[in-house]
Amino acid sequence: MMQPYIHHVQYYETDKMGITHHSNYIRWMEEARVDFLEQIGWSYAKLESLGIVSPVIGIECLYKKSTTFNDKIQIELKVTEYRGLKFTLDYVMKNRNSNQIVATGKSRHCFLDAEGKPLLLNKKFPELHDVFNYYLQQNAKPI
Repeated sequence: MMQPYIHHVQYYETDKMGITHHSNYIRWMEEARVDFLEQIGWSYAKLESLGIVSPVIGIECLYKKSTTFNDKIQIELKVTEYRGLKFTLDYVMKNRNSNQIVATGKSRHCFLDAEGKPLLLNKKFPELHDVFNYYLQQNAKPI
């Protein structure tokens, strides 16, 4: 069972009105992604040591409610698409105190080798391919 990532809103992430600046939600998605990879045993450090890079090729974020300094934001992440070369992660960000959704997001990625060439995981890294397929299947099941 994946544990959600918890982000504690910092003062520097807010603007003059005390509201979290919109750009921070994208950073929080990255923090949750890094945490997800660590939880599944494929940290960024491990990927990079194997010559695997995974750039962001698309990102979106829909803002629902404002957050402020000291809020604790719970970020749940799901693999919603995986095709061996590309994958998509969906994010739901909730205020931990109110349980209200504050934002939703989506990031799209691909796998490249160290030279920047497309990398098909099923051929070069079948273990990682299997892990992504597992989490994709877990998220396809009805709740």
